[in-house]
Amino acid sequence: MEKEITEQQAMQRLAALCAKGEHCQYDLLQKMRQWGLDEQAQAKVMERLVAGKYVDDARYAAAFVRDKVNYNHWGRRKVEQALWMKHIDEAIVREALDAIDTGDYVSVLRPMLQQKRKHTTARSEYELNMKLMKWAVSRGFTTDVIRQCMTVDDDAELDDTILD
Repeated sequence: MEKEITEQQAMQRLAALCAKGEHCQYDLLQKMRQWGLDEQAQAKVMERLVAGKYVDDARYAAAFVRDKVNYNHWGRRKVEQALWMKHIDEAIVREALDAIDTGDYVSVLRPMLQQKRKHTTARSEYELNMKLMKWAVSRGFTTDVIRQCMTVDDDAELDDTILD
């Protein structure tokens, strides 16, 4: 635990932190608790940060969703749970997730499934598909998107990953 700081010091530190990247209110409140700032001072600092547009949960959620889908290749469920753990309002989460098109999820998941298929062994096509489904669900993708990605195109080759 750090040495206690004043309300003004907390405001300066958090404003500098928010200037570097997006943060949500929950993360900033956690920092202030670590610093030993009392609840009344936390509320004042947070009010000033929100009023100054240093922190905005909707902006944070939109950036978080975009980054986790495009760079970390997370599915909707995993992103949704991560935002829930950050105490982001459900309406904000829904709006941020709805901004991502299903086509984007498919374009992220399809190559990952093709790559995973190459390195997964199974005794039957059914077992292989179940392993791929389970893996994709663990990445946070919904079953409808997974099924859409697992349909084999007519011109696509079947991989020889199935062992007899």
